[in-house]
Order: sequence, then C-alpha cells, then structure tokens
Amino acid sequence: MAKLRNLPAYVGRSFLGGVGAVGGTTLFMLLGLSRIFSSAKIFPRTFRQLYVIGYQSLFVILLIGIFCGMVIGLQGYYTLVRFGSVGFLGSAVSLTLIRELGPVLTAIMLTGRAGSSMAAEIGVMRITDQIDALDVLDIHPMSYLVSPRLLAAMISFPLLTAIFDVIGIVGGYLTGVLMLDINEGAYFYRIASSVEMSDVAGGFIKALVFGLLVTTVCCRQGYNTHRRRDSAGPEAVGNATTSAVVISCVLILASDYVLTSFLL
Repeated sequence: MAKLRNLPAYVGRSFLGGVGAVGGTTLFMLLGLSRIFSSAKIFPRTFRQLYVIGYQSLFVILLIGIFCGMVIGLQGYYTLVRFGSVGFLGSAVSLTLIRELGPVLTAIMLTGRAGSSMAAEIGVMRITDQIDALDVLDIHPMSYLVSPRLLAAMISFPLLTAIFDVIGIVGGYLTGVLMLDINEGAYFYRIASSVEMSDVAGGFIKALVFGLLVTTVCCRQGYNTHRRRDSAGPEAVGNATTSAVVISCVLILASDYVLTSFLL
C-alpha cells in the first residue's frame, strides 16, 4: 500500500524531470547556436570539427552505405520478383535510402563515432577543470566547445547523408544489375522517374535535425558530467558518454517518426 501511495509522487517527479531535461537541452542548443557568429575565431575550430566529424567518419559511411544498398537490393529483388515488378528495384532502393535509411543510419553511425568522442572529450575537460579555466581566461565555454561542433554537424550530417545515399544506390546496382541481371537502363530510369526534389529535401532536413540533436545531447552530457548523481570522476565520463549515445539514438528514431509524419 505504501508503494501504491508513493506511485503518483514517483510519476510526478519523473514527468517533471523529463520536462526539465527537455527544456535544459533546448536552452543549451539555443545558447550554442546563438554563439556561432559571436566571433570570427570560431571558424578555425569549426574546420577542425569538420575534419573530426566529417572526414574521419567518411570511411565508415562508405562501408555501411555500400553494404546497406546491397542488402536492400537483394531483399527488394526477391520481394518484387513475386509480383513481377523487378523493374521497380531502382525506385525501391533509392526511395528507401533517400527518405529513411540514409539520414537515420548516417546519424546513428556518427553518434557512435563522433558523438561519443564529443561527450568523452568535453567530460574529461570538465572533471579536470579545463572548462573552469576557460572562464578564468574570459573565453566563453559554449563558444569554444559547443558552437563549433554544432556548426560542423550542421554541415557534415547532410553531406555525409548524401554520400551514404549515393553509395547505397551504387550498392543496389551491384546487387541488382551485376549479380541478379536486372536491366541497367530500367534500374536508373526508375530512380530518375521516382525520386523527386521533395524526397531529397526531406532527407536533408532530417539529417540537419539529427545533427543538431546528436551534437546538443552529446555536448550537454559531457558539459554536465560533474552534475551526475550516479558517479563521479572518470566513471562519470564513461556514464555520460554511454548516456549520450543511448539518448541520441532514441531521439533520432523518435524525431524521424515525427518528421516523416510532417514531410509525407
């Protein structure tokens, strides 16, 4: 009975905690975005983050993209052949990648490769008082740590999504045309006739939103490492990194559903 009486209080605390987390994350993102054009010194750090987030993730995106396209081509072929619609394989591969799998898988891969690095790096800076040192030196921590990463993510995520889409379509070509002997002209004709600019724009919008969400969550988890109640010190950095990756992946899938509802 005591547990049942405490249930409303537990639900209330959980709800208010969730609202507070959403509000805090939103304010954190807005503060980071507002500091992007605060100083020209941000751009050299942004180029560095473009290298870390974008270029260093390129090989992973190419590898995942080619195999993802090949799998979609294989599964799509054996599904469409039942209905005598093998000629539509190009449409199936391209629309699946451009509308959904391209932005989502790119964001998840970047969360694991670059997002975890953001959370760990900023978390270590927090527990070693380097962020406090920035304040002492009159350097705004958000301008120095968060804003360059937000700007780099807004550029890198859509570009890497486009690369993922293209290499995935090539993977579908390898499976469908070269391995399963589908007509090459029919494959590319269906891509050209079925993919519209709204599909491409929708994929880029998703990639941009995912980039903002992933970067904000990962940076905030690292930035607030010292405020964690479950651990302290190096253990807190590890827990913050784990939380950043898990929360980012959940938000990617949840926001994908919301965005798809509006974009369809």
